[in-house]
Amino acid sequence: MLNLCVKYLFSHQSFAEMSKEDRIRACYLHACLKRVNREYVTNASLRERFNIETKNSSMISRLLKQTMERGLIKLADETASDKHKKYLPFWA
Repeated sequence: MLNLCVKYLFSHQSFAEMSKEDRIRACYLHACLKRVNREYVTNASLRERFNIETKNSSMISRLLKQTMERGLIKLADETASDKHKKYLPFWA
């Protein structure tokens, strides 16, 4: 298990090279890292993490939705508009 975690924390893969499962896992780990730094996941923070252009933000929105459906992240504020949504890991 430790080797698996180390692989995902330290090996670089582009968004295109990742499987759907890898992307969801990376999104969750990004949320965990943001949380311990007292920050939130946003569409912009994930685009920066994956080096995705703003014009492709819908790809990241889809990933956030998939990760939420798995129960790995949750909305920080249920009343926020789509543009201002922030996410936390499920355990926060």
